[in-house]
Amino acid sequence: MPIRLRHGMLLAAAVALTSGCAGRYFQDAGPPPPPPRYTLATLPSKEIWTGVIFNGAKIGFSHFRIEPSAELHRLRSEAAMRLRFLGFDKSIRLRAEDWVRDDLSLERFAYDYHIDGSDLRVRGEVAGRELAVGIETAGVWSRQKLALAGPLYPASALTLFPVLAGLAIGSEHRFMTYSGELQQLGEVSQRVESFERSTLFEGSAFKVATEFMGLRTTTWIDVRGRPVLELGLNGVIVSALEDEATAKGYLASAALNKDDVIIQWSLVRTDRPLPQARHMRRLRLVLEGAPLPVSSDARQACVRGDGEVVCRIVAAQQVLAAPGDAAAFLAPSVTVQSAHASIRALERTILSGLPLGADRIQALLKWMEGNIRKEAADVFSALDALQSKRAECQGQTYLYAALARAAGIPTRVANGLVYSPEHGGFLYHTWAESLVDGSWQAVDPTFDQRSADATHLALVYGETLADLLPLVEWVGKTRIRVLEAEMP
Repeated sequence: MPIRLRHGMLLAAAVALTSGCAGRYFQDAGPPPPPPRYTLATLPSKEIWTGVIFNGAKIGFSHFRIEPSAELHRLRSEAAMRLRFLGFDKSIRLRAEDWVRDDLSLERFAYDYHIDGSDLRVRGEVAGRELAVGIETAGVWSRQKLALAGPLYPASALTLFPVLAGLAIGSEHRFMTYSGELQQLGEVSQRVESFERSTLFEGSAFKVATEFMGLRTTTWIDVRGRPVLELGLNGVIVSALEDEATAKGYLASAALNKDDVIIQWSLVRTDRPLPQARHMRRLRLVLEGAPLPVSSDARQACVRGDGEVVCRIVAAQQVLAAPGDAAAFLAPSVTVQSAHASIRALERTILSGLPLGADRIQALLKWMEGNIRKEAADVFSALDALQSKRAECQGQTYLYAALARAAGIPTRVANGLVYSPEHGGFLYHTWAESLVDGSWQAVDPTFDQRSADATHLALVYGETLADLLPLVEWVGKTRIRVLEAEMP
């Protein structure tokens, strides 16, 4: 009988593990067997299906297959997920192909990501001590050339590395991988910690802790080299071994799930409501349990003490720019394609005929308000938002930033928290800051705000997924207490 998560236990496991009760479900299994020795060609299981749960709700499945070859082995993986966010059904599909040598070192890859109608393609090839990468979004290709200090290994097969190395208790491994989602190289560290049994899967398995880009994943791998259970995002994401029919069944279940699982997971609750948040001029609040430092400037002054952070936010306050800011935030990027011909042409159309001294930022916001729908649809870039004519806060900000940079207005992307009267708490949000007359001014295209209201609390800056990774440390770990709130 194959080892898999016992029937009916996946949802129960997710509830237990996300509520902090993981310890009671795992026990020492005694002396482990001799570490198994496999190669890619001799692995007993060359195909893995898993069901995926996010924050207690079934959302989809993943599939991994090894196709051995006399030359390069092909690793094929896919994941399909459906969930709801702000009342919208979101569809996510990921596909990856990695061509590797016998030792799992990477030769080339092809990654495809699809979400809410937008596509991202990433292609890469190792040539000596260099990785050449092509990134395509909205029909536009960007190129990367990254120096390598040694072999590169596929991100889609992180659980295979300790299996091929022997799964000896206490063994540690460090190696480099490339993340197509983050479009970055990063070091992976792994440790085989113990040999455990659990009520959540049959038999016993090796517990392996993996860290990559600040994220920790815990995987239990059986003696056949299969990941029987995996926990990510502090237990918010649970994956477990299943057969094909059952794993795909989770996707059908997800289609019927009407719970807004992202809101439930990410909402930061407050001690009192702020019903007129969009008109907030000043706000003083306490972040309880803040896991990381919060930046402080003239607009948001934050002070840490006794396990909490007190912040004072003034909506109209401008922040003096540092030397070099203007040039740094005029440059195009993979997500903010301000140099693209269609962006530049649109910027000229929007701003043409404006009288001398007219507010160009307000003109850009007015055009976006009338032409880009505000929907919970993810995009990969400004061009995606322009082509689809719809986007959530991040896509709205990417497009605004691209138009502003094309117009010669230095603009950066801020990510943090903003109050939502509809949900009675703070949600994670993205907006912009534009440089005008030597100072940064907070601008929110999602709310059509020339001066963003005082509930905007910036936590990290940047326009790539890698820049956003520190936000993972915040989710589910903090509450907000309101001290003062000033309306007009």
